[in-house]
Amino acid sequence: MSTVTSQDGTTIAYTRTGSGPAVILVDGAMCHREFGPATPLATELAPHFTVYTYDRRGRGESGDTEPFSVAREVEDIAALIKEAGGTALVYGISSGAALALEAAKAGLPITKLAVYEFPLVVDDTRPPVPSDYTERLEKAIATGRPGTAIKTFMREGVRVPAPVVFMMQLMPAWPKLKKVAPTLRYDAALFDGLHDGTPLPEGRWAGVSVPTLVMDGGKSPAWIRNGVAALAKAVPGAEHRTIEGQTHMLKPKAVAPVLIDYFTG
Repeated sequence: MSTVTSQDGTTIAYTRTGSGPAVILVDGAMCHREFGPATPLATELAPHFTVYTYDRRGRGESGDTEPFSVAREVEDIAALIKEAGGTALVYGISSGAALALEAAKAGLPITKLAVYEFPLVVDDTRPPVPSDYTERLEKAIATGRPGTAIKTFMREGVRVPAPVVFMMQLMPAWPKLKKVAPTLRYDAALFDGLHDGTPLPEGRWAGVSVPTLVMDGGKSPAWIRNGVAALAKAVPGAEHRTIEGQTHMLKPKAVAPVLIDYFTG
């Protein structure tokens, strides 16, 4: 394990593998290097790039510092880019896509950006996320009920069916999820005003000036795909591509060829 120190003094743990241009992978909710798709994807990309996987703050082996803000997570990516040599290609998935876009909007030296299924709710193809969603997440975390926070996220944030959420509680991974559940409030902060079923705010990503690829999965539900299509129109000059046969649980072997083609093209 290697580490960098973010601007506020937080230690961010990362792994570097491969050789070539630097690529930073930004995880979605509750995922980190030991739990999620980033490490298998790094293996696929390593023959072509120097790949940086990292634990977002509050997860895995990274530290955490209060008070939290989205800007602090952007500073974490900035520290990694500096460690990588000053510029980097960046790929983000789900809430990691939201964070990667914030990093690009902030003007970080990103040479190309690729994002997969930023889960926006822009129409009535699913119910909007309840207006008190973030408040209830924070209350569950503050009162020592991480399992309740996870269930709120699964059922109301990403619409996982209730039987699936029930079965998840019986699986060995559940304790690992509970450890990182406090960071769900960080992910919620990235979606402020973007889950209510209304069109995207005009100009929200007008400041993104780097080449951007916006992706979705061909088997994902309509609400996710509609949100991705709206995002592709909202990011200046963005390219929109669908990876056929994929859902939000994107397989590393399916996205790796797309990223290799885009980042080297």
